[in-house]
Amino acid sequence: MSTQFQASLFDQTDRLELGSLAGVERTELGSGAWIDVLPGWLTGADALFEQLATEVPWRAERRKMYDQVVDVPRLLCFYGAGDPLPHPVLDEARDALTAHYAAELGEPFTTAGLCYYRDGRDSVAWHGDRIGRGARENTMVAILSVGTPRDLLLRPAGGGSAIRRPLGHGDLIVMGGTCQRTWEHCVPKTTRATGPRISIQFRPHGVR
Repeated sequence: MSTQFQASLFDQTDRLELGSLAGVERTELGSGAWIDVLPGWLTGADALFEQLATEVPWRAERRKMYDQVVDVPRLLCFYGAGDPLPHPVLDEARDALTAHYAAELGEPFTTAGLCYYRDGRDSVAWHGDRIGRGARENTMVAILSVGTPRDLLLRPAGGGSAIRRPLGHGDLIVMGGTCQRTWEHCVPKTTRATGPRISIQFRPHGVR
């Protein structure tokens, strides 16, 4: 697997350190949905990318789509509640998110799903995390991105104008409220030259 990516000029350190979540900026999307964004929450994110890319037991999946079985265009790894995460800083990140959003969420973040976008051909289609409780309850999904930035797009469910957020090099986005039911998000394919990115998605129990 390729780990050749353009390192950030602002992240030239191997020291992994989380910043304060007090600096997150909230954008109200409408219909009870919102996103919080904090660029560069994790310092040393490029070093974490290198370690995750080489040490996580990535797997390729195939899924049925219409009348054929196709390759999922990204590599995946899932850590359930109680599973040891692949780096201690991810435990710290999950605990910090749980503490910061305790009043709004009312429960801890428990799982971590990792996606490895190897190049611009890897992607994820428009969707909401509606498997499980996200289909009927307000919830949160927090995504920490390391590696080369890729665009995350959000739009109202069913279509509409999209909001674009480039995420990588330790950036954080949290999708909350009704976001998984009333909005969709995707990471589109791109023909531009781009390096690999890994996203770590923290979710409460029962949200997929």
